[in-house]
Amino acid sequence: MLNVLLPCMVLMGCSSDDHITPIPSSLTSKTYAVSSIFDNNVNGTAKFIKNDDNSTTVEIRLTGISTGTSHPASINFNTAAEGGDIAITLNDVNDTTGFSTTTFSTLDSGTSITYDDLLSFDGYVNVLYSESQPDHILAQGDIGQNELTDVSKTYSLSEKDVPGISGLATFYERENGEALAIIQITNAVNGMMHPAHIHNNTAVEGGDIAFTFNPVDGNTGISATNIAALDNDVAFLYIDIINFDGYINVHESDMSLGTIVAQGDIGQNELSGVSTSYVLNEVNTSGISGTATFYGRNNGEALAVIALQNTPLDGLHPAYIYSNDVATTGDIIFTFNPVDGNTGISETNVSALDDNAVFEYDDVLGVNGHINVLLSEAQPTIVSQGNIGAND
Repeated sequence: MLNVLLPCMVLMGCSSDDHITPIPSSLTSKTYAVSSIFDNNVNGTAKFIKNDDNSTTVEIRLTGISTGTSHPASINFNTAAEGGDIAITLNDVNDTTGFSTTTFSTLDSGTSITYDDLLSFDGYVNVLYSESQPDHILAQGDIGQNELTDVSKTYSLSEKDVPGISGLATFYERENGEALAIIQITNAVNGMMHPAHIHNNTAVEGGDIAFTFNPVDGNTGISATNIAALDNDVAFLYIDIINFDGYINVHESDMSLGTIVAQGDIGQNELSGVSTSYVLNEVNTSGISGTATFYGRNNGEALAVIALQNTPLDGLHPAYIYSNDVATTGDIIFTFNPVDGNTGISETNVSALDDNAVFEYDDVLGVNGHINVLLSEAQPTIVSQGNIGAND
């Protein structure tokens, strides 16, 4: 009997749709984050609500705002990092409650816009401090196709020519595949604007500018830039950044581009976290000794850093990998950038031997070789040396 009744019950349930209750449009909504990159105390949301009459209500709620004046609000074209004209004027955010609500069905131009249109809109919510201070942005939030996903990647920017200045470059993926780049520099110089770029190749190789960021504001230490294309207009999306053969330079100023205040490899050139170090011993009573450390990169290549003590000032010390061990000696197979006598440091990207044969991090670990550091090109006396790879 059960086998007969059960199909009937299912059939009856499937055939009757008279009592299905439609979901009210007012329960359909999308909430975006709204905040300030300059003031961590200002945070909030912009909730977009779909209405039954095809209009949309936007409710802004902010915390941490100052009182004394209402705060003009709008939906603008483009991303917040790019800036853009007002598309839709919203009611002011109340300075006491931090709340604003606006219902609309058209842009300010009169063009119709629906809730569904807004979900893919190329725009952002903008809240100003006051009507009289249009350049003082209180809070912003990208919306529609510009909304940030949960995916991001952060790279370190190390101190370079100016002591004490370093930072981070974080790339946030957008729903449309583009990216928001935020550079944060500690100890940036007040009153200055620091140009910043992505260059081709690794930092130790150097390369031409591929992408120009908005400059880092020395007063805040922050740069915010939308990334959609390289300077030559070739598409450059979030996924391209992660695999890019490049590095970031932050410069002191437009007038001092040669002074790099912070620098870091990105994309495939990022260091992977693996490394191996070899001892370089004093030779010929030179008093010079140190280490050669190889750091693996995400693309399998390596950054080689030779660090020596007691090198003569103003000297340039050639350095090479030779075949065989120290006792056997052999021919040069790889040439490092020379060691700077003022710093005792040499940095070189390692990807191929001098004969162009592939030579990457894993190859270094197994190479039958040794390193010699010479006094100078004119005086090729060995001042420091050590076995590496299979001979360690």
